[in-house]
Amino acid sequence: MNYQMLVLDLDGTLTNSQKEIPPATRNALIEIQEEGKKVVLASGRPTYGIVPLAEELELARFGGYILSFNGARITQCSNMSIAYDKVLPPSAIQPIYDIVKEFPGVDLLTYENEKILSGLTYNEYTEKEAFINKMPVVQIDDLPSYITFPINKLLVTGDPNVLPAIEEVLKKKFRKSLSIYPSCPFFLEIAPQNIDKANSLQKLLNSIGLRADSMICCGDGLNDLSMIEYAGLGVAMENAHPLIKETADFITKSNDDNGIQYVIDIFLRD
Repeated sequence: MNYQMLVLDLDGTLTNSQKEIPPATRNALIEIQEEGKKVVLASGRPTYGIVPLAEELELARFGGYILSFNGARITQCSNMSIAYDKVLPPSAIQPIYDIVKEFPGVDLLTYENEKILSGLTYNEYTEKEAFINKMPVVQIDDLPSYITFPINKLLVTGDPNVLPAIEEVLKKKFRKSLSIYPSCPFFLEIAPQNIDKANSLQKLLNSIGLRADSMICCGDGLNDLSMIEYAGLGVAMENAHPLIKETADFITKSNDDNGIQYVIDIFLRD
């Protein structure tokens, strides 16, 4: 198959345990872009937290794309224009806050420009989100009242033993109006209805005249499941969640062993 697009999750996939792109992987990604292949970075991160990696891979020069907030926003890197943007309904923010605050030790986050907004209990997982995105955290006393601007997602951070109960309650209330799913055991994503990586990739492919069978998608977490199922070739990292590995067409090496370069060498070299 002549694959034309490579879609990459970031944490646990493109980046290694130090949250860096291995040099050999970076060089391989530059090379395939020089040959005309498109690279897309698809992550639950906010756009601000993805841009440095997009710059490192020179996506602006080669016409690549960023899918941020698990696909709620698509940004064309060549001019940083927004090709797609779906936001949470404002009426949902207060009820979500009221539910989440009843659970001990958890935080509710969203994003404003280069800042992470923390609305409940700052915890080690909030700190992890700040580290991943290289963004400062600002504590907000009344988060629902503060949010007077459009937001693409909310993120619950907390103990992996607590989040499933929050997920159950939120899904019961918002199952017809929001997308709610874990991206890892300590992050619970709250996104607009029908937002996931596959849905947004379909919109992107339609806009540039490509088909799903010309696309390779690589990931490791549960929020990558939809795009791995949708892709012409779905790839799981060796370090991926068991369900992702079970679903994928191919399992590559781990993110600490240049797993993305391995995919490129096998499937994308002319």
